[in-house]
Amino acid sequence: MNFDDLLKRAASLVGPGPRAILGITGSPGAGKSTLARRVVRELNGDGPPWVAYVPMDGFHLADVELDRLGRRDRKGAPDTFDAAGYAALLDRLRTGDEETVYAPGFERVLEQPIAGAVPVLPAVRLVVTEGNYLLLDSGAWGRVRPRLDEVWFCEIDEEERIRRLVARHEEFGKDHGTAVAWVLGTDQRNAVLVATTRDRADLIVPDAALPAPCAPSGGPQPLR
Repeated sequence: MNFDDLLKRAASLVGPGPRAILGITGSPGAGKSTLARRVVRELNGDGPPWVAYVPMDGFHLADVELDRLGRRDRKGAPDTFDAAGYAALLDRLRTGDEETVYAPGFERVLEQPIAGAVPVLPAVRLVVTEGNYLLLDSGAWGRVRPRLDEVWFCEIDEEERIRRLVARHEEFGKDHGTAVAWVLGTDQRNAVLVATTRDRADLIVPDAALPAPCAPSGGPQPLR
């Protein structure tokens, strides 16, 4: 399997009926957003956009709400997202091809969701969404998988995954010690949970088929 095979498989999901929705999941740092963005970019090419990228991260609860709930210290865990809201958006994306549907984005520097940041135009026939918990079957997360045509699970070497994750946290402002502590604590607990959902995926995407991550820009990146 290589990246071209993934592109063909993604394109084959589109049919004459409602929009298709492809989910990409995996543990934190496994390359989900890199793969999703690359699939969207390559399928769209230079023509009118018919594929859209909608990240799950826009459904992070805001820090003020996490503080109210007492969950700020484990931000990124399943119960720090609006899972029901995400499932409802997937319904709108499936059927709302007569108007622009606006999805929330996520600002990595502030680590806050931003409402209405991602427009999905009526011409879009395939939505690529990605996030940690697409295959989780507990609570409101159980509503997500039935709304996706396929879900791919990104799997990379564990040491490389951790290295990338530490580098990401450092890029967005954490010092090295804080980044390592977060990755080996909160992020690792989430990674262990995500790994239990692997067998529910339609396709395991090996490291060899994943595009290389972009080099750090040296500056803020508004949306992940």
